[in-house]
Amino acid sequence: MIFGISVAADAPVRQASLRQHNLRLVLAQVASLSPQSRADIAAATGLTRATVSTLVDDLVSGSLLREVSPTPRSGAGRPGVGLVLNDADGPAGLGLEINVDYLAACVLDLAGTVRHREIQPGDRRGVDPAQVLSSAAALASRAMLAAEDQGLTIAGTAVAVPGLVSPDRVIRLAPNLGWRDVDASGFTPGPLTVENEANLAALGELHHGSPGGSTSFLYVSGEIGIGAGIVLQGNLFRGARGWSGELGHVAVNPGGPACRCGAHGCLEQYAGQEALLPPGTSVSDLAAAADSGSEPDLGRLSTAASALGVTIAGVINLLDVDTVILGGIYAPLTPWLRPGIEAEIANRVLTAAWSPVRIHPAALGSDAAVIGAAGAVIRAVHEEPAAWLLPIGPLRHRDSGKP
Repeated sequence: MIFGISVAADAPVRQASLRQHNLRLVLAQVASLSPQSRADIAAATGLTRATVSTLVDDLVSGSLLREVSPTPRSGAGRPGVGLVLNDADGPAGLGLEINVDYLAACVLDLAGTVRHREIQPGDRRGVDPAQVLSSAAALASRAMLAAEDQGLTIAGTAVAVPGLVSPDRVIRLAPNLGWRDVDASGFTPGPLTVENEANLAALGELHHGSPGGSTSFLYVSGEIGIGAGIVLQGNLFRGARGWSGELGHVAVNPGGPACRCGAHGCLEQYAGQEALLPPGTSVSDLAAAADSGSEPDLGRLSTAASALGVTIAGVINLLDVDTVILGGIYAPLTPWLRPGIEAEIANRVLTAAWSPVRIHPAALGSDAAVIGAAGAVIRAVHEEPAAWLLPIGPLRHRDSGKP
């Protein structure tokens, strides 16, 4: 480092690095518009036709692209063979979600299409973490078999959990599960990422195309616990240690009821799933009751909306995001939650008068976390195709980093 300038950043680009860059460029070009011919790719990227031909051959032989019917041609000459992402027998991403009252699995192909989905309801509070991880591993095995039956190869697994996760995939704290220092590093075979569920859901929304098209938003995940994923200018904000987003444990009323985290008056006590849903009822039950004008149900929704609005307003004052996305159980309840949240934002956000904040339900609904998890694996393949093309490449055997 000289005068704050990294010398390594100015080092020459090696041939292998150039190839990696160009493979990623070609794959991204096909992902952006399909089908395309080799000539189309060369024209769009500025690479020579010979270079594109070599790169495409590698991507086709590596099952990342596949050839289809010739592309239409307006000028003279023979039409070129079309190229699309290999969603038939290429790599796929496996997403798992471990939550308080359910487990979920999802497989996405290279084009981002859901090819398998399974949800296993059941309260996991008080259950031995090893038993929960064993159930999640069984869910993962069924998903892998479903992918294999469709000709797909699982490139890796990402697991969404409702708590604080360290880089070594130890779940440091998941208050609503009652977990502390649970090692989740080896419960499924192959590359494995473990990440906070709200973060993965926020990434899922970002790459799916967040409602309103914003690249700076607050994703609020409503479950038994409440988490938040913060996206700023297209990047997930993790904080200094990667533990940002514990919105559910922001104090709404310091003198309020005790929370599982040990504090009092946390947001979860006013707007969490158990504060909103009477025992034995579902989100659809609550929505139907609210739609019919049930005063007790509308009262609970109003209390939750006010508590959410107070907390969200503080985040907006601090981070200046222009969009709030309501996920989990909040997505179908947005029509009843939005007015109360907007009222608190209007009253508490300093810039509200001339810089309105948009509130949208999650585009991926309650599946945002598990789809976001599977999508993180697929993005890793898109961002580093050269690793997938190696006979025994890093994506096939290494421990994955953060998505």
